[in-house]
Amino acid sequence: MSDATLPATTPAPDDFAVQIADQVESFLVAVTEVAKGDEPESAIPFLLLEVSQLMLAGGRLGAHEDFVPEERYEPDVGPDDDVDGLRENLARLLEPVDVYSEVFDPYEPRKAPVPARLSDDLADVVADLRHGMAHYRAGRVTEALWWWQFSYFSNWGATASAVLRALQSVVTHIRLDQPLQELDGLDTDQALTDETLEAEAGRVMVEEIGETLGLKQR
Repeated sequence: MSDATLPATTPAPDDFAVQIADQVESFLVAVTEVAKGDEPESAIPFLLLEVSQLMLAGGRLGAHEDFVPEERYEPDVGPDDDVDGLRENLARLLEPVDVYSEVFDPYEPRKAPVPARLSDDLADVVADLRHGMAHYRAGRVTEALWWWQFSYFSNWGATASAVLRALQSVVTHIRLDQPLQELDGLDTDQALTDETLEAEAGRVMVEEIGETLGLKQR
């Protein structure tokens, strides 16, 4: 029986919560470790793996029946952790490929892609997941599941899936020796148009990026 057909009580909420919390914790620990920059050569492959595993947890949350908080108003978990340091460290580490282009909603009328940053998006996902983890560690399991599920639909699910596509694309470009377009000069607050791409995108040799990020061509 798939998660899509499971009522909220099957499997037991505690078991389901433990599995989701373990995947969330694994992602949080992994991104924090990557951001330290101790092993830059493994950053992209490691992030690709961790984001892929996180999306499995997101898929399970998305397919599951809606969780309903036990209290009408969300309990205060205190101030959210500051992710600016994490964001800055990731930006330095991923600088050659940090900026990428993304279409927010594939079912909206066709729009030009917009620039985004891996460092910003990863930090935003971390912030969402940490908020739910604060509930989980305080023993509010249903509240944690509700938050992770709600924020999966409203923010981190789409953000993480965009990051996953970008990371997979980087690995593909390097392994298949396909040149990457450098988007670092683009303003991430402005829409990305074909004209902007033609005017500002510069060629980046995949050999240089692959060497920087520790990826080898086939």
